[in-house]
Amino acid sequence: MPARRRHGPTRSLALLLAVPGIALAGEADVTAVDVARTARDTYRFDVTVHHDDTGWDHYADRWDIVAPDGTVLATRELFHPHTGEQPFTRTLSGASIPAGIDRVTVRAHDSVHGYGGRTMSVRLPGRP
Repeated sequence: MPARRRHGPTRSLALLLAVPGIALAGEADVTAVDVARTARDTYRFDVTVHHDDTGWDHYADRWDIVAPDGTVLATRELFHPHTGEQPFTRTLSGASIPAGIDRVTVRAHDSVHGYGGRTMSVRLPGRP
């Protein structure tokens, strides 16, 4: 009986490299958040995201502002890949945050992995 050939990690790496960017881009990470109060319960968020966008098949497609109980309070859609602009910052104005919430989490989403990258928790200015 012939010896059984083992494929091991070399074959796995070759398979990953055969699909450019898909497995190597990783998850979308929030790297910075700047928040400003613009009215009583309204805020502007400037959020910086890093993701190794590879094109329309794999890119950071949105980020969310999430309450401590997990409720999504606002979402900023990202309508195209940012292949030549990493990291990138986008703004969401007019985010309504209910009274009683003094801290939110910002998380990013990508079109392949969904959520799972680095998040940031921020205190809202003007809240006790």
